[in-house]
Amino acid sequence: MYIKALKYNNIHLKTTLMLIDSKLVDIFFYTDEFCKDFNKTLDGVQLRADNSKKSRNKPCKLSDSEVITILIAFHLGGYRTLKHFYTQYVQVHLTKEFPETVSYNRFVELQQKALLPMVIFLKMIRLGSCTGISFVDATSLRVCNNKRIFNHKVFDGIAQRGKSTMGYFFGFKLHLVINDKGEILNFVITPGNVDDREPLKNNNFLDKVFGKLFADKGYIGQKLFEQLFIDGIQLITGLKRNMKNCLMSMNDKILLRKRSIIETINDELKNICQIEHSRHRSFGNFLTNLISGLLAYSFLPKKPAIKYDVEPTFGQLALF
Repeated sequence: MYIKALKYNNIHLKTTLMLIDSKLVDIFFYTDEFCKDFNKTLDGVQLRADNSKKSRNKPCKLSDSEVITILIAFHLGGYRTLKHFYTQYVQVHLTKEFPETVSYNRFVELQQKALLPMVIFLKMIRLGSCTGISFVDATSLRVCNNKRIFNHKVFDGIAQRGKSTMGYFFGFKLHLVINDKGEILNFVITPGNVDDREPLKNNNFLDKVFGKLFADKGYIGQKLFEQLFIDGIQLITGLKRNMKNCLMSMNDKILLRKRSIIETINDELKNICQIEHSRHRSFGNFLTNLISGLLAYSFLPKKPAIKYDVEPTFGQLALF
């Protein structure tokens, strides 16, 4: 058993090396270019400290771009914990790429410092563009097991109990809007007890979305449909058993069946990018892990997508 486990670890390490080596330079290039522009912009509007008080402006050994690159590489590397990835992989196998590393405790402090540029980098650079066909869904982010809800103190007053199709949970909800290429258009984080339709009432959530928006039966609502229709968005959902049937084009019925693409993306975010786990010790670490996981998904070489073509004469969909 020990030999088999050792062989598996060696194979896993080689796979991680190949994946990270092929992407590390690209990730650092995009991240570093953004951080340079971000720091220039921030220097012009940042409040200065009082000149009568002395302050240390000693630069960190790891820059914000290096910290963000390590976090993204962690979510792409397949490691379960950030501590093992940083101490056993970055400080051992990536010494050429990161010659001046800090202790793990210091790295945890630096990742919270890099949270703001990481969020802006995701919002401004790494989100996709709308193609007229979009999908929306909400997935639960559990922060602890249901048996430990009353003993859980890290997110006390922040996380809430909610209910999904898989049952009750304690934590948050991640609301996603994606296009037919599998690219994330926008996202919102809410407590677990917030209704799935609530973020759609906010214009900022769907400001870049137009055309048809496909959703599940949990988004049914006459007022919501009318509000989105005025903004140029047609909300298309399935029908419940007690609802009257309504006319729907064949193209819309076919695309509504392909709504499972966003379920696949939620599964990749949780199982590949690991945006959900119960080891958080602060709300800042939770946000850092979530944002870096979404960034890692944007760097995946292949995303779930729908391949289709429109027949020019009758406008019929041809799916592949």
